[in-house]
Amino acid sequence: MICGRRKKTLPEPPQLGSQDGGARRLVRPLRKMGLADDEDIKVMLKGSLLWKIKSQRRQKERLYRLQEDGLTVWFERRFQRARSKPILSIPHMESVREGHQSEGLRKYGGSFPERRCLTIVFRGRRKNLDLAARSEEEAQRWVQGLRKLMEKVKAMSQQEKLDHWIHDILHQADKDKDETMSFAEIKDMLKMINIDMNDIYARQLFKECDKSSNGRLEEHELEAFCRRLMRRPELEELFRRYSGEDRVLSAQELAEFLRDQGEEAGLAHAKQIIQTYELCERARQHDFLTLDGFTMYLLSAAGDILAREHTQVCQDMSQPLCHYFISASHNTYLTDSQIGGPSSTEAYIRAFTEGCRCVELDCWEGPNGEPIIYHGHTLTSKILFRDAIESIRAYAFQHSAYPVILSLENHCGPEQQATMARHMRAILGDMLLTQPLDGLSPTELPSPEQLKGKILVKGKKLPDLECDPKNSSVLLESNGEEEEEEEEEERMLRRAGRRISPELSALVVYCQAVPFRGLEEALRSQLPCHMSSFSERAARTLIKESGSGLVRYNARHLSRIYPMGLKMNSSNYNPQEMWNVGCQLVALNFQTPGWKMDLNRGRFLANGRCGYVLKPSFLRSRQASFDPEAGCGPGHRPTQLRVKVITAQQLPKLNPKKSSIVDPFVRVEIHGVPADCSQQQTEYKLNNGFNPRWEETLSFQLQVPELALVRFVVEDYDTTSCNDFVGQFTLPFSCLREGYRHVHLLSRDGASLAPATLFVHVQATKL
Repeated sequence: MICGRRKKTLPEPPQLGSQDGGARRLVRPLRKMGLADDEDIKVMLKGSLLWKIKSQRRQKERLYRLQEDGLTVWFERRFQRARSKPILSIPHMESVREGHQSEGLRKYGGSFPERRCLTIVFRGRRKNLDLAARSEEEAQRWVQGLRKLMEKVKAMSQQEKLDHWIHDILHQADKDKDETMSFAEIKDMLKMINIDMNDIYARQLFKECDKSSNGRLEEHELEAFCRRLMRRPELEELFRRYSGEDRVLSAQELAEFLRDQGEEAGLAHAKQIIQTYELCERARQHDFLTLDGFTMYLLSAAGDILAREHTQVCQDMSQPLCHYFISASHNTYLTDSQIGGPSSTEAYIRAFTEGCRCVELDCWEGPNGEPIIYHGHTLTSKILFRDAIESIRAYAFQHSAYPVILSLENHCGPEQQATMARHMRAILGDMLLTQPLDGLSPTELPSPEQLKGKILVKGKKLPDLECDPKNSSVLLESNGEEEEEEEEEERMLRRAGRRISPELSALVVYCQAVPFRGLEEALRSQLPCHMSSFSERAARTLIKESGSGLVRYNARHLSRIYPMGLKMNSSNYNPQEMWNVGCQLVALNFQTPGWKMDLNRGRFLANGRCGYVLKPSFLRSRQASFDPEAGCGPGHRPTQLRVKVITAQQLPKLNPKKSSIVDPFVRVEIHGVPADCSQQQTEYKLNNGFNPRWEETLSFQLQVPELALVRFVVEDYDTTSCNDFVGQFTLPFSCLREGYRHVHLLSRDGASLAPATLFVHVQATKL
């Protein structure tokens, strides 16, 4: 008996191959990773019984076993007829935590010693998986093994991802697990990889690879068949264009290609590329690049469409906070809708993982003198304010060192406000900024660089004349927020005489929330540390009435925009129209996927995903004359953008039915000032999600390229399905690399769809 439960025997997962050559072939991926002899991996391959912890009652011991592909973990189903596959994908894992480091384990894992517990955190919206092992050693084996595998996956080249993908497809298609494949199995495999190949051509290709003439493809024949499928004719044509008749690229010819790509083109750099990516030792010795080496180069990070300097912090971080776009979240605590969805501390962790630097805490009076966080007057669940601060302390700076802003929506009385202040001081310690830097008066905003590792509180502040506690009974002024659901509540609180505590007021330094009394008065009287919040509706009105005035305001002050409160499904607004006027804290519902969150991810893909992006110079000047509606003013240069959509590779299936194959087309969208917003798309390709080819050029003229985002979208032309989205990738125009580039597609919730890619040619010409 274990923990009072009956010991169970280990059920067997699906057989992964024969006991001889098949098993050896299947362990090859782990050997390529250098992990086949790792002791942690051996334990995971053998399998372990782990308790899955979901609630106080729902705790079930199941078998978990690493598969020989090194990329998936099989687990025992609770319901054998469930539609979803009993597989955990390691590329979809974000992190692994040890001990009671999740909300679920803190609530329900008390019967298991902390050193036997672990949490798997997934990318996107998938919930955490909380597990407990039978021993501390076994838990450590899984924690260490999963982390090793995740590191290997992170370091994989695109070619290695393709190799693993092929291995997985071959394993799934080999129905009888005899390590050979009949023509019928090959046809099934083709449908699995999203291609409807003509029977005559498929059989011809099969016969050409069937060297043994026994009607089945064996190991080396299967590899040859896959190589034929994986050929990239567009890359071969590009290679021949520069290599000539000898079919190799000299260092000088490679330098010519690089110059056409708009890259560094010296001979030394070309030779370095050859030594890095060429597979043939003899070719390397003579500084030649073969087709295989050329393909490896283009499939590497060197061939990505995102400018390489933006994979790390590369912008000036010494300017005032108001000179940056800052990644901001609205209703951060929610994991679903704002009417009845659950609240969770995990939502704060996920927001930080995505680079968010401003999180919201809706604070209400709670029982036992403890403030709580939830969406007031709704059915959303509640979490303790203290627990949220604990999570913020633990995860605020794991993905970015730059400052975090806590946006307090305060509905508590003075006593629980004081409790909030005590919790923040005690838990956050030196992280919490409680005084102006260097003891100076907060009349100028400091820079992200100066505030590294600091947490700032945004909220109301008592006037200096009222520092005396006797005067702390001052009524709070309306904060100018106009969410419809809060209007009645605000009136009630004002009638009740809502007060602010000096303890909480003392924590507000550089982000003092003040009512907005019009642009003219704000520009004349507000201090730089004063900031205002606007609903999306109020912001649009202000943009329409005085867009250039709002640009000047945002050059001096922080402003925060938030969604209208009547959106029951927590939908988002278009953040681009707010960025066009320089608004910094454009807060979105991170829990709601869609094209608006795609734009947010794209905007903050720049500058190493640190959550701070320097605004263009014409949005930073206090004398700015930029008019976002007309798209005119000094400081920007009109540009023509030409995107040639060439091919796509390994697009995912939308419909699990074997016979269903996508008819893909590509749409390129421009999001920027109104004059630049446009979209164009290619024709669709019938029944080919494996390697569709378009060779179509889409042209755009950008008036303000410095603000533009470019969004690549792949959709299915099948109009009978409501699910036509295949994948997308969004990035700032300023981070776009010219030349032949690969675009790595993402899912609706921002997870990688590797190895799915687009291959495009980008050209930008200033007008």
